[in-house]
Amino acid sequence: MARDRYRGGRVNRVRRVLLLLAAALLLNGCSPADTLNLLAWRHGIEITRSVAYGEAPRQTLDVYRPAASAKSPVIVFFYGGSWQTGDKETYLFVATALAQRGYVVVVPDYRVYPQVRYPAFLEDGARAVRWAKDNAARLGGDPGRLFVMGHSAGAYIAAMLVLDSRWLQGVGLTPNRDVAGLIGISGPYDFLPLHDGVLATIFGGANVPDTQPISHVAPGAPPALLVTGQRDNIVEPSNTTRLAAKLAANGDKAVVKTYPWVGHLTIVGSFALPLRFLSPVLNDVDRFVAAQ
Repeated sequence: MARDRYRGGRVNRVRRVLLLLAAALLLNGCSPADTLNLLAWRHGIEITRSVAYGEAPRQTLDVYRPAASAKSPVIVFFYGGSWQTGDKETYLFVATALAQRGYVVVVPDYRVYPQVRYPAFLEDGARAVRWAKDNAARLGGDPGRLFVMGHSAGAYIAAMLVLDSRWLQGVGLTPNRDVAGLIGISGPYDFLPLHDGVLATIFGGANVPDTQPISHVAPGAPPALLVTGQRDNIVEPSNTTRLAAKLAANGDKAVVKTYPWVGHLTIVGSFALPLRFLSPVLNDVDRFVAAQ
């Protein structure tokens, strides 16, 4: 018991030091993501930047891999940004956290509005998954254990790729054959009607059911881990529970995790070492991947 108290005290001291360091960086003008990236542990991780998977400037991806990886699970991670913003470098803290757990991680950029509208970002996502599948073995990954993962708008992209087979079939892949699982973090899966004019423009109207992941649920989908935070006031957590319920009703496997203390941004922030006390999302990803 004394040893347990000592370990707990040591963990709390380390946590306090990391939080103080993060606060100092924020006070000096670093954004929250910049701060988490500066604190990310990169030892033993090989990072390859801006590999082209298409011809457009935003059709590039970064790869994070353990230096000694061999037959490792592969995770393609799509970031969020309302289909209008975002860049792969911002999510170094997520990618390094996953790579430290032994995964080969691919983080693509993809075209966004106003350059493109639906479904161009899905076509980009499918091409990035195709690239990951084709290059997994060369990178020390297992092409037979490829997971598609995303946060927010990125979770939408991941879910659409897995549930609406048109997009992966367009690059010669089949979801239930080529994707081992879906990992969705605070995703908008059932968000009609749209009340935002820009989003209505992006999706070709305020009420187009074909654009919704929940509209494409059918038996035989890859297993899904769907996580959300009770304090999310940007994407309603009911998006997650409704999608999970429909998957279950069709005989598909869906694991749901709802974390009480996190919101839309802190849930993805809790991949970073200083914030892991906020939610067990990284451990839940580990358990889900190991079970497939």
